[in-house]
Amino acid sequence: MKAHQVTIKDIAKILGISISTVSRALKNHPDISEETKVQVKDLAHKLNYEPNALALNLRRSKTNTIGVIIPEIIHHFFSSVISGIEDVAYDMGYNVMICQSNESYEREVINAQALLCNRVDGVLISIAKTTLDFDHFRHFTNQGIPMVFFDRICPDIMTDRVITNDEGGAFLATEHLIKIGCKHIAHFAAPQHLLIGQGRFAGYQRALKQYQIQFDPRLVLNCNTRDGAFEKAAQFLNDNPDVDGIFAVNDNTAIAVMQIINKLGKKIPEDIAIVGFGDGPDALITSPPLTTIEQKGYDIGTEAVKLLIHRIENESSSDSFQTKVIPPNLIMRESTDKENVLSANV
Repeated sequence: MKAHQVTIKDIAKILGISISTVSRALKNHPDISEETKVQVKDLAHKLNYEPNALALNLRRSKTNTIGVIIPEIIHHFFSSVISGIEDVAYDMGYNVMICQSNESYEREVINAQALLCNRVDGVLISIAKTTLDFDHFRHFTNQGIPMVFFDRICPDIMTDRVITNDEGGAFLATEHLIKIGCKHIAHFAAPQHLLIGQGRFAGYQRALKQYQIQFDPRLVLNCNTRDGAFEKAAQFLNDNPDVDGIFAVNDNTAIAVMQIINKLGKKIPEDIAIVGFGDGPDALITSPPLTTIEQKGYDIGTEAVKLLIHRIENESSSDSFQTKVIPPNLIMRESTDKENVLSANV
């Protein structure tokens, strides 16, 4: 059975005074005598009275709570983002309420409604892959609740945003494959309604163009999940036997493709070199370890929550919306280290 939380009504009843007198005594109101203040405060201490922070904040129209909507908590990138968000939020006096859409538009709509009902002061959002309609986010705007989109952003609503330079990271990945001698480079791509999918595809194309390699649309496969790779990669590689390099849109896809390559009897990186995107912990324990693009989830989280809290605490600010771009890094490992493999085999 839940213990009863002591209220000012309880204190007032015990002392035989009004609730308003107790309230003013606890706030050191000058109209209350010192004797009454001492009685009230002593009893409050003995009864372990704690002010109802939610009620106090609601009276001020502020809950000091930030909502977060992410596609997957289990994903290393998003868990890193959450760590960054929480470290900054708690230091600045805010609680964090986390919702997971599980890549479902319908669940994302429910998440948004739940955060509205809980009167959050602001929301950090990374949209689900299946989200094509954004009206549920406009409810926040209509109620004056600031939003910051991160990683997967909404193109139709103007807000502050924090993103990885997806185009730049994809360029680095594809350029690296070209520089180690790959001539037929495939791209396992994300859906093109997502801006990250567009950006990473554009970076892949830009690298090919810059190094005068003819773009071949047959070498682009819409595949951005582990399950998708297990379903499609073997047939794709059998249909395109000249492929000697792969840039996968994320690490999960890249790692699944590596397993398929091994099952087909091909060697990594001698036959096919591969680069992922994300640099999660799994990239270090693959065989061979995966070359990838570091995405810096923690930094994205800290920057996003700083922007949001600035908006919350400066409601009247006319500052224009910002888009902060986090620069990517190429992390080179053995999945593209052809030179050392060839040297070892000599």
